[in-house]
Amino acid sequence: MSQPFRKAAGGLIDRSKPITVRFNGKMLHGFRGDTVASMLLASGSHLAGRSFKYHRPRGILSHGSDEPNALLSVDWRPEKGAGRRDPNNRASVVEARSNLAVKTQNHWPSLERDVGAINDLLSPVFVAGFYYKTFMWPRQFWDKVYEPVIRRAAGLGEAPTVSDPDRYANRHAHADILVVGAGPAGLSAALAASEDGTKRVLLADEGFAFGGALLNDVTSTIDGMPARAWVDAMVSALDARENVVLLPRTTVFGYYNHNHIAMVERVADHRDQAPDGLARERLWQVRAGKVIIAAGSHERPLVFANNDRPGIMLAESVRAFINRYAVLPGRSLVVATSGASAYRTAIDAANAGMPVTIVDIRLGEDCGPELTEARAAGIDVLTGHTVVKALGKARVTGLVVAPIGHDGTLGARRTLSCDCVAMSGGWTPSVHLYSQSRGKLAFDADLDAFLPGQSVQNEVSAGACRGIYDLADIIADGAKAAGGTRAVSASRTFTGFQPVRVLPTDEEPTKVKAFVDFQNDVTAKDIRLAVREGFESIEHLKRYTTTGMATDQGKTSNMNALGLVAGILDRPLPAIGTTTFRPPYTPVSFGALVGPSREKSFEPVRTTAIDAWAQAQGAAFEPVGQWRRAHYFPQGSEDMHAAVARECKAVRTTVGIFDASTLGKIEVVGPDAAEFMNRIYTNAWTKLKVGGCRYGLMLGENGFVMDDGVVARLAEDRFHVTTTTGGAPRVIAHMEDYLQTEWPELDVFLTSITEQYAVIALQGPNARAVIEPFVSDIDLSEGAFPHMAVREGFICGVPTRLFRVSFTGETGFEINVPADYAEAVWKTLFEAGQTHGITPYGTETMHVLRCEMGFIIVGQETDGTATPDDVGLSGLVSKVKPDFVGKRSLARADMTKPDRKQLVGLLAANADEVLDEGAMIVTDPSAPVPMPMIGHVTSSYHSSNCGRSIAMAMIKGGRSRLGESVWVTTPKGFTQATIAPAVFHEVQGETTHA
Repeated sequence: MSQPFRKAAGGLIDRSKPITVRFNGKMLHGFRGDTVASMLLASGSHLAGRSFKYHRPRGILSHGSDEPNALLSVDWRPEKGAGRRDPNNRASVVEARSNLAVKTQNHWPSLERDVGAINDLLSPVFVAGFYYKTFMWPRQFWDKVYEPVIRRAAGLGEAPTVSDPDRYANRHAHADILVVGAGPAGLSAALAASEDGTKRVLLADEGFAFGGALLNDVTSTIDGMPARAWVDAMVSALDARENVVLLPRTTVFGYYNHNHIAMVERVADHRDQAPDGLARERLWQVRAGKVIIAAGSHERPLVFANNDRPGIMLAESVRAFINRYAVLPGRSLVVATSGASAYRTAIDAANAGMPVTIVDIRLGEDCGPELTEARAAGIDVLTGHTVVKALGKARVTGLVVAPIGHDGTLGARRTLSCDCVAMSGGWTPSVHLYSQSRGKLAFDADLDAFLPGQSVQNEVSAGACRGIYDLADIIADGAKAAGGTRAVSASRTFTGFQPVRVLPTDEEPTKVKAFVDFQNDVTAKDIRLAVREGFESIEHLKRYTTTGMATDQGKTSNMNALGLVAGILDRPLPAIGTTTFRPPYTPVSFGALVGPSREKSFEPVRTTAIDAWAQAQGAAFEPVGQWRRAHYFPQGSEDMHAAVARECKAVRTTVGIFDASTLGKIEVVGPDAAEFMNRIYTNAWTKLKVGGCRYGLMLGENGFVMDDGVVARLAEDRFHVTTTTGGAPRVIAHMEDYLQTEWPELDVFLTSITEQYAVIALQGPNARAVIEPFVSDIDLSEGAFPHMAVREGFICGVPTRLFRVSFTGETGFEINVPADYAEAVWKTLFEAGQTHGITPYGTETMHVLRCEMGFIIVGQETDGTATPDDVGLSGLVSKVKPDFVGKRSLARADMTKPDRKQLVGLLAANADEVLDEGAMIVTDPSAPVPMPMIGHVTSSYHSSNCGRSIAMAMIKGGRSRLGESVWVTTPKGFTQATIAPAVFHEVQGETTHA
């Protein structure tokens, strides 16, 4: 495509660098510095998409991030193959470069001829909330008819079907002052903030060039300099300061607690030749001492019939395309306005050679100097006139306008021919980040806008985002926000407007399509209908009509919608309230949010020091938390059940070796370590002797079991705490929380040593015989080293913390050695153990063995609602300690009710039938549905040592129901079982009751 609407000179484009972009398969021509929107307009085309619901032709409305219509699917690097397609990018902010390929969305078979346009003819049916009313009957149609059709029709754009091959980075930063927005207020604030060189200042702006609205301005002067020259001077001064970081192409999208700001920087998309490996985008997480928000404001569209026709644009955007991109958006222009600022567009368009007419709803006496200047420029100005409707279909061809009488009636209509309309209904300060900071908004009736009110965090808004529109005042306000002063002289800015929501018309309102929300096809008629149907809350109305949703987030629609509701209900606008400004207010890519944490890095697999050995032995693995653990060790053609049966027998009769390295391990050290342990666990610790171990039970504040594990006292001031594999991070966070916030007076230090030590468990009658030749400095005799003891010495010449504990009921040792030596120690023990029948076993066997003994696993027997007594551990709750975490909650009446679920054993009537874990338990399988459930199965296995299936269950009043028959659900119905004690195997010989 050629560039018939490109001006011969001017603009901020680099004419020495021509580029081409593929648009729907056709070539667009432009220059470096263009956006896809400016290239499209330069070619003479306004058609840029189809609307969401009615599939009406839509054109470019804006030049910035508030563009609701021109949404493109962008292939960033087509030359590098598939996977770089990104939907729902706004043509107005997609920076053009060669080889870019873009496609419009939401149409078939083509943009120009879309069969979905039939929805426009059916629009009387598709009123607000029609799907809520239409698809409720018959109910059986929902799954097979309604839902599939609605899902296919819903959504904007089409999600990629292949993995994103690009890299995404993240970065954490600290700043004394973060300035959001690099318009006149932001530049002035950044300069003042960085003046003394002591403060680290970050300046971020979502545009690819700093300057904000000044980039569109060719007439204003600041301190005697043209506006753009002033911008260049400010940017150069800031760039020269070492304490300033300039971040163009950076969208600030979220404001969180404690001045935590989230931003996405576009790093590679604009580069013609991005180096391989360069991150496409970078997520910044910034902690700022102070935040200065200089985010500007959004221009409001006018609401009139057919106001969505291609060629109808926001007035400031028309000015931007003319002055910044050197593009004439049409051959003849009508400026429809209710305020003064649009006159700047009219004058600049006239100076560019376009025939211009202004239609101003204000009376002549309400206008200021802008009226005089416009007429002096030869512009025909119709004051006291309104737009009745737009003409044309694929593009606007004219406006029907009429004068407004003193009684509100319309006078004689006339048609103004044009192929471009610049509309302006005033300005809406951009308060989204301020609202996200939890600041309270205040309504300013004179400005007809919500402005920042009372701040909650250390932030300040400056410039247009707090309702200041005069250029000199904006620059001064930016400096003031940074604690400085700046007096400037600037040319006069046209300000002031008359609030208007829906332009007056004498046509039947129910037959006019006057759009309030362009992206979601919400008309003034839809809003009137929703209010009539009782949706008076703005949050309810938003969801019922979809106003202000999707990528638009109400940037161009919210104030018109709020004003319309206020008028219908005859209430002041502040009484209507506002919708919630949720991050991200401006869309960001999922890739940037995910960053490096995807595919294999999404949840990195942690492996133990024994993992390679287990892999070589043919182990089958399973994920446990973030760890990869050996599940079982099959031999020959064994399946899991055969392998587990063999491993279980070996542990009970000879000796088994098990990798327990994934257990969480925490050192609690300090003079007050025992007191800390006494408070954080239910049982007592002050009298535990050095060298002794104790089973510890930890509760949450609610009194429910949170974690458990063996704790060893290594010295008077040092404890070695073990936790469950999955609970380690939660436990240390719980401990730190109490240590820092509740008991800061305790002199205690917590250190995670989970990965410092590997743990090798030897379990079985021959365990002592295997380990004894390799241990030095430790007496392994029963008298010197009894069950539940810990000793420090050496094994295979390696320092060890040797625990005499058992999770199987058999004689057991847990060997803690530095992880670097673990594989060597393991191999030595395994080789020596061959004469004793040593067998490696995995997590499945460990589960069966502990179930045989009735030992619980937190997270399996407990579900976050189990008390110590529920799982048979009431003996671990101290009766004499004055306090511990969860003690008061245990005293609640509901925590001691006799019908609480209690841990018991369960024996299926068919000894070979393994019950399903999670299966529900009932007393009468013939009871009517819904039948009362008395409990559920928590663990279930086949035990080769018991010669049958065994299970554990939580059953209401379970301990009082021993011997009772119950029924357990199966995929085919029910099976009978008997409630039994939760210990199924009696260890022969040397027993250990853990």
